[in-house]
Amino acid sequence: MARVVVDVMPKPEILDPQGKAVLGALPRLGFAGVTDVRQGKRFELEVDGEVTDEVLARVHEMAETLLSNPVIENFTVRVEDSSGAEVLA
Repeated sequence: MARVVVDVMPKPEILDPQGKAVLGALPRLGFAGVTDVRQGKRFELEVDGEVTDEVLARVHEMAETLLSNPVIENFTVRVEDSSGAEVLA
């Protein structure tokens, strides 16, 4: 079984109020030096068998139709091994 990870982030030109709230809270909690925060989503999909080009194409389709809103979000798809290390697909 393989893990495919989809990371979804707001596009750079889209306001990110959750990220701004985190950015404002960090200095109050004693964490200095952070100049920007963007909050996104991470989806981990466990797939049967080997991750082929066809499987990755289906995951891209899932990301475009359900996991992200392509109007305001970008996404990346990557394959991880069981330790969480990225695998070249």
